[in-house]
Amino acid sequence: MARTVGELMTRDPVMRQPNASVKDAARVMRDRDIGDVLVADDGGRLVGMVTGRDIFVRGIADRGDPSSTRLMDIVSKDLETVTEKDPVEKAIEKMRSKAIRRIPVVDVSGKPVGMLTIGDLAVDLDSRSALADISAADPSR
Repeated sequence: MARTVGELMTRDPVMRQPNASVKDAARVMRDRDIGDVLVADDGGRLVGMVTGRDIFVRGIADRGDPSSTRLMDIVSKDLETVTEKDPVEKAIEKMRSKAIRRIPVVDVSGKPVGMLTIGDLAVDLDSRSALADISAADPSR
């Protein structure tokens, strides 16, 4: 098992600014086969995250037009985060206690440097599990 978050995380997370459209976030999620987009301010500091579920529930069902709805209108702001140097166990505990499937990884200034998902943990903890198989599968199949 990996010892630090940095050993497991996906580096260079996809980020958009708060004024980006929900449609833009949905397209980048589709194109990159990811389930989240981090929202960062002009200085690159994390201000929130938007998931596919956020887009469907708050962006389309509640607001309607994904082209005119901005990420700042639907972003989840109260996020748990970890750093690259944090032990994996700390990330797991935060994910369990908050019932979350992904956690942004930030540097000391609050700038996103990665994302750690439940799939990343599954691959590391038990590469033969069904979740690990799904997480490691080629999305183009």
